Amino acid sequence: MYGTVMTATLKGSADQLRSAAEEWAMKRPAPGFRREEILIGDDGRSVVAVVFFDSKEDYERLADDPEQDTWWSGQMEPLLSDVTWTDGSWQEPLTPG
Repeated sequence: MYGTVMTATLKGSADQLRSAAEEWAMKRPAPGFRREEILIGDDGRSVVAVVFFDSKEDYERLADDPEQDTWWSGQMEPLLSDVTWTDGSWQEPLTPG
């Protein structure tokens, strides 16, 4: 499995961010997309989002899509600042015991 981790500072509200992410999931189905999880820090401003795809190719196809760039610029970018991305392969989860 492949994906990315985004860290950022929230400029909008957590509700706006969640709404934009839900809208994307409904209106822009991406082949190979598995799920996204968003953490809002206790400070109410720090954001960490993790996104999972079936493969690096699926992720890169979306990342290289001009429509995705237009959506990001119009919907997400206004809600975030100081955005960084770390792409890579997800490892098997650790389980207790």
